Amino acid sequence: MECEDFKPNEHKEEMMAVQDTMDVLRGKWKIEVLSSICFYNKRRFSDILNDVNGISNKMLSKELKELEINQMITRTILDTHPVTILYQLTEHGKTLGTIIDNMTEWGKMHRKKIIGK
Repeated sequence: MECEDFKPNEHKEEMMAVQDTMDVLRGKWKIEVLSSICFYNKRRFSDILNDVNGISNKMLSKELKELEINQMITRTILDTHPVTILYQLTEHGKTLGTIIDNMTEWGKMHRKKIIGK
């Protein structure tokens, strides 16, 4: 779909789809959390916390719970001492891979254009 071809009054279904997507991904951290899990397949809480600059333990916990409710990730508890919890994308969550890859590439291009690096 080309942006100039998009006519909101004629495309209610498309607008609803964008809204549904934003409802799942809304917030400052969700895409970064998903990216951390996506790039490494399985991640521990502390690994995600280290990847996402500025997020607090409480906020990461909240975002992970919401992503789990929306069936984007699964939470697996391993019987280790201390207990290890791993997060990974569900099959449904993996469908966001193209979006994450496109955002990554666009971000690299944008950074280069704006600051030359």
